[in-house]
Amino acid sequence: MDYTKQHLKIINQVFEIEKKLADKPDSESMRRNVDRIKNYFWELGLQIHNPQGERYNETRTDCEASIAGVSTQNLYVQEVIKPIVTQQQGAQAIIVQKGVVVVQSPDK
Repeated sequence: MDYTKQHLKIINQVFEIEKKLADKPDSESMRRNVDRIKNYFWELGLQIHNPQGERYNETRTDCEASIAGVSTQNLYVQEVIKPIVTQQQGAQAIIVQKGVVVVQSPDK
């Protein structure tokens, strides 16, 4: 299946909504709706991955990163602008959208 730019635009908007809801303790019902939308994309064969907090190095091919701070050692994903979107094809996951992230060393 060929995924259009519109699919990715919707995924990115849902991701933004999900990030905003994470700060709201009374948003459980809205989070369920976001989870349902994400499940619909999963049924289409698209997986959405938030790499927040994961280790990052320059050999990682699923993200486009900006480095915050001065250190380039021991980097972690500090902020996610766009999630990683993959499509499963057999045993292999194909990157449909690279994540756009800000990385930083915990040493700052």
